[in-house]
Amino acid sequence: MATPVSPLTATTSRPTTCQPSATAPSISEHAGVADAQHRRTLGRRVRQLHARIGRAHHQAEGMPFSRALLAGAATPLQLAALIRNLAPAYALLESRLPAVAAALGSCCYPWPWPALERSAALRHDQAILASLPATPPSAAAAVWLEQLRVLADQAPHRLMAHAYVRYGGDLSGGQQLAEQARQILERHDLPNLNFWVFDRPTGELKSALHEGFEQLQLSDQEEQELLEEAELAFGATQSLLAELALIR
Repeated sequence: MATPVSPLTATTSRPTTCQPSATAPSISEHAGVADAQHRRTLGRRVRQLHARIGRAHHQAEGMPFSRALLAGAATPLQLAALIRNLAPAYALLESRLPAVAAALGSCCYPWPWPALERSAALRHDQAILASLPATPPSAAAAVWLEQLRVLADQAPHRLMAHAYVRYGGDLSGGQQLAEQARQILERHDLPNLNFWVFDRPTGELKSALHEGFEQLQLSDQEEQELLEEAELAFGATQSLLAELALIR
């Protein structure tokens, strides 16, 4: 899941091997009535986060790999690279977020961390895709991981922005990506991923996640930095997506 120019800003002009149909639907086009109704119930802070990352969200879902995945044109190797490169970042987030959220004043709020955590699912998915060829380490993922380490130690309120972007995305648009990924893997006789599968209803988890963010006690400056960092968190995603599009 900052305002100077970030090293995580995506480069969308690089060549790509993904050539999905120009008519491939976007994640936003999949959003249903329930999503629209849920947005009307959002608290002030989450509404601000949602508004701040709106443009970046549309840019990310319009990138070649995202379009390829939504069109069913991504490859199992690209999915394997995604899973392999997300795993270290989620492991770091999940080792630090509970303590960070508590220190930011939400110690009495029952965050649904166990239900949100993706590390076990990512380990499972790496194992079931282990038969696929190795994929190159992602430079974007390495930069992102280092950024998370720095934020966890020096600006933990900014780390929370990455939690909002990552888990919020997994519970929302990620559910549409999951179905396309399932179909791609099925065509290649590969098992389904667990990454986007949650043990509790996604709507329930989104509501709990959003309420947790409303409970954080932040100064005015921290509030602005949370919003800024949410944009940078999307920049990290864009950089990784740009690299995934180049994997053959």
